[in-house]
Amino acid sequence: MRQTSETSGRQEPKTICKQLIVAENGANMHGELPSGAFVAEIGSEILFDPSGLDCYRVEGFEPRHYDLLVICAAIELADRRWKRPQTWERTLELSIPVFDLERWNRKGVQQALRTTLSMLTGDKWRFHFREAQSRKHIGSQQRQLTFNKQWKFAIAYSDGLDSRAVSALCGSPEETLCIRVSGNKPKRAIGDSQFDRIPFKVQGSRGRESSFRSRGFQFAAITAIAAHLAKIDQIVVPESGQGALGPVLLPPHGVYRDYRNHPAFFRKMETFLCALLDSHVRFEQPRLWSTKAQTLGAFLKLPKREKAHLANTQSCWQRRSIVNVGHRKQCGLCAACLLRRLSLHAAGVSEPSDAYVVSDLSVGSVDEALIGIASKVDRQTMIEYGAAGFRHFQHLAKMAQWDEGKIRVHVSEVAAALGATKEETNRNLKKLLQQHASEWAAFITSQGEESFLLNWMDGGLYV
Repeated sequence: MRQTSETSGRQEPKTICKQLIVAENGANMHGELPSGAFVAEIGSEILFDPSGLDCYRVEGFEPRHYDLLVICAAIELADRRWKRPQTWERTLELSIPVFDLERWNRKGVQQALRTTLSMLTGDKWRFHFREAQSRKHIGSQQRQLTFNKQWKFAIAYSDGLDSRAVSALCGSPEETLCIRVSGNKPKRAIGDSQFDRIPFKVQGSRGRESSFRSRGFQFAAITAIAAHLAKIDQIVVPESGQGALGPVLLPPHGVYRDYRNHPAFFRKMETFLCALLDSHVRFEQPRLWSTKAQTLGAFLKLPKREKAHLANTQSCWQRRSIVNVGHRKQCGLCAACLLRRLSLHAAGVSEPSDAYVVSDLSVGSVDEALIGIASKVDRQTMIEYGAAGFRHFQHLAKMAQWDEGKIRVHVSEVAAALGATKEETNRNLKKLLQQHASEWAAFITSQGEESFLLNWMDGGLYV
């Protein structure tokens, strides 16, 4: 319904509600469905991998755990199915069958769930829970495992630079419960634990919306399920300062701030999990005030840690058509790759010359840099993502020169989330920004005076 602003007398844009109804496998949805609603069936649009789900169906696995996995899948499907308007915000209404209906209908659980997702995605979320009719999804295949009693913390583990370094910095492999946040089961590595992948995938989103901000909720929820089953109350977030705070400090124009690794989001996530699981879990960010390079440097000071342990990680998230050149590489130019290259340079770690599709950043022309990418569309994609990432890190470096008035709002938000004083938070943030500025300047200088990156610094794209 169109609403009128009482203060200005002007009509506000109409918000259209998108409805997703999750159906149980084989269920006959009685009654007339709302016009335009999308029905997602468990077993069709929401697919659980039996072996992946078995990773979680260990001793202590309860209906509320399975419910949360279904809800994570439904949230992902809704988030990715409906494209955002220019105003960014959508209203998403989900109807989901659950086993523990009494728990999900608790006011504290519902309110915390909506508040957490609204902050994370910038959307309005509505939930209607109804009682599931079949319990076959829970099953009776629980494996009686004796968990490692020495585990002290859990970590969402991608085997990227941050997760590899921070897991080692926080404790020994015997103390670390690593939860894989990949949809595919990776090759098992030393230190991997029971929970080795996300146990579901969704179909029907058709790639309509790429922002996928709810990924942060999904990763935090799945990590929390594993930690709860293992009776661990500490979850380590491996992201370093640039990745945790940068997307909120400097969002692209017209884009909602990205809170996926921000402490304010984790405080809301803790409130939701406490209401749902009746237990307290704490998301810790031990490298929040360090750059990625400082984290890597600290890792290399550990006994028996070598630079090769960092060089063989993956950071790039670009699509396969760009990075599958002979063998899978990293693109070398997206924001994730630029931060990786900047950080490894500052930490004194060299990579093989063929590690990236866009290997040489010192050339004077972006066309020359992208010569290994045949598709015109892929080249355009790389230019747009590369320029956006470059300017983000450039602007983040310039923030080190801002006066305190311009960063006061960010200091207040982070301080409140951490339970720290504004003075302490201001000092830490300024120190982090200054360190980033120093590392960034050294990285850009290392590319030489003819680098095409210098043209991006001045606002150009193609020279």
